[in-house]
Amino acid sequence: MFRLIREARSDHLCSVNTSTHHDTEPVMSNVLLIHSSVFGENSQSLGLARDFLKRYPHRSVVERALTPETMPHLDGATFAAMGTPANEHTSSQRAAAALSDELIAEIEAADTIVLAVPMYNFSIPSTLKAWIDHVARRGRTFRYSENGPEGLLKGKKVFVLAARGGVYSKGAPAAAFDFQEPYLRAALGFLGLTDVTFIHLEGLAMGPEAANTNRGKALAEIGRLTGDVVATAAA
Repeated sequence: MFRLIREARSDHLCSVNTSTHHDTEPVMSNVLLIHSSVFGENSQSLGLARDFLKRYPHRSVVERALTPETMPHLDGATFAAMGTPANEHTSSQRAAAALSDELIAEIEAADTIVLAVPMYNFSIPSTLKAWIDHVARRGRTFRYSENGPEGLLKGKKVFVLAARGGVYSKGAPAAAFDFQEPYLRAALGFLGLTDVTFIHLEGLAMGPEAANTNRGKALAEIGRLTGDVVATAAA
C-alpha cells in the first residue's frame, strides 16, 4: 500500500511506500526530491519530476520544497558553525548548524536524488544555491587531502529535470548562456555526486507548439531512461 504522509513541517513533504518488496522485484530506491521553482506545484520542472517518479521504481520519497522561508541564505554565524567540528560546537553553534545537519542527513539517506530545476537568468534559483551552500560542508560532504578535494557523497544517482524558457542545449545558438547545467555538474561533482543525468524541457517561452514538442521530447527521454514502465506500488 502506498500512503502519502504530509508531515506538520513547513519545509518538506514525505512520501512513504509501505509495501514489502521481494528479491525478484526491481531494486527500489529511496528518493530525495528537491524543487525550487517560485511557481510551486504549477512548476514545469516539478511537473516533469513527478512524471519521472511515476516511472522510476522507488520505495520512498522525501520531498523538500525550497523557498525563501524554508531555505535561508548563509549568514556569518551559520558559516562559522558549519566550519567548526561538531564536538567543539557551542549550544548556539549547534542551533546554527541544525539545518545543514538535516539537509545532509537527507542526502546521506537517499539512494537517488531528483532535482527539479528551473532556469532563472541563465542559472539556478537562489534557493537552490542556498541549499548547495548548506550541504557543501568540509568534513561531512567533502574533504581536502594531499591529492586535492574529495567528495564524500558517493554511490548515489542524481537526475536533474531542468526547465528552460529558451533552448540552451549543446549546439544551440544560445548554448553559451547555459550556466545551469555546468554549475550543477561542477557543484554536485565536488561533493562526490558524479552520476548525474540531465533531462531538459526547453523552449517553454517559444510558443505553445514548441513547448508541446519539447515536452514530448523530455517525456520520451524519461521513457528511454526508465524503460517506459509506469512504477506502481504493490497492493
